[in-house]
Amino acid sequence: MFSSSASAGSPASQGLATLQMLVPFIAIFAIMWFLIIRPQQQKLKQHKAMVDAVKKGDTVVTAGGLIGKVTKVADDEIEVEIAATVRVRVVKGTLTDVRGATIANDRA
Repeated sequence: MFSSSASAGSPASQGLATLQMLVPFIAIFAIMWFLIIRPQQQKLKQHKAMVDAVKKGDTVVTAGGLIGKVTKVADDEIEVEIAATVRVRVVKGTLTDVRGATIANDRA
């Protein structure tokens, strides 16, 4: 009675229709990649490089807002002097900024 090729269309046109349905999804993924995922990966890489470069004498800012001078560096922790006689241990991953070595003596 009914021919399958007459009612459903040719296989080539079905493949083209499937491809046309996938193009918007691929475009959305590409936009998300360049606007969200890629910049976040670059920022993470920069943060890791910053944390790995911390050395004794640098002034650092922690995620909690403490600002202090690095007195000792270990594998995954650092010791930060936040006052004349107050030293705290901080996990390196919680650093938000490394301001470099202090030039002036901040003790009066």
